[in-house]
Amino acid sequence: MTNIVQLGPLTFAADRLLAIALLLAFTFTVGKIGERTGRDTTRVATWALIAGIMAARLVYVASHWEAFSQDWLSIFALWQGGINAWAGIVAAAVVLLARLGLNRTSGFSISALAVLALVWAGGTALLSSSPQTLPAMPVLATLDGGRVEPKSLTGRPYVINLWATWCPPCRRELPMLAEVAANSEVPILLVNQAEPAAQVQRYLNEAGISGDAVALDQDGALMRSIGGGALPTTLFISARGLVVETHLGEISRAALLDQIAQLKKE
Repeated sequence: MTNIVQLGPLTFAADRLLAIALLLAFTFTVGKIGERTGRDTTRVATWALIAGIMAARLVYVASHWEAFSQDWLSIFALWQGGINAWAGIVAAAVVLLARLGLNRTSGFSISALAVLALVWAGGTALLSSSPQTLPAMPVLATLDGGRVEPKSLTGRPYVINLWATWCPPCRRELPMLAEVAANSEVPILLVNQAEPAAQVQRYLNEAGISGDAVALDQDGALMRSIGGGALPTTLFISARGLVVETHLGEISRAALLDQIAQLKKE
């Protein structure tokens, strides 16, 4: 998947790495502008960065309040993703202007911010995963001994979440995923990777999580076939059998519902 970067045993979402790199570039560049123009801009850059992150998150939360209202602590789970980048950019520009005034220091700083914003827009467009055909999916087992045949999903959109009981972010998101799956028009398969059925059932019982949407990929073949090595990973598959979006890492309710809505539109 094009939005995944693997560095040895570590796996990262490329768009999040890009965001971190651009945030660091912003503070560094504004600091250097201050040195050249005789102003101390380090603190201003820090405040602009904080204001930008807060605004980007709050605008996103406000636009997805129904999802966040069901678990308000997830508002602070920035690692799940979910920002309005343009709101953050505007907020950062306002702080720069308010703290530096109208002068060449603020002019250069806001210009640098604009350049980095364009890099973000172009970079995220390039990193957006183009739809790819889902590799041949193995026959999956259910906890009650049944089977999930790949052909049963043909011609309709669905979601696959790859998880394991030993994976902390999987354990955090699983209750929400099972809850959404129970009421979703688009099927959601919570596909456990290479763990015995008894172990999975025991964990679900202890955690009080329904196993209705859980399937077992007993050899971990699906994770190998998509070329990923990180859990959790959530795949959104269109009715044409194309992977239209891949979410690496823990997913929020808002992001899940957003992508399901997009699948339904297709």
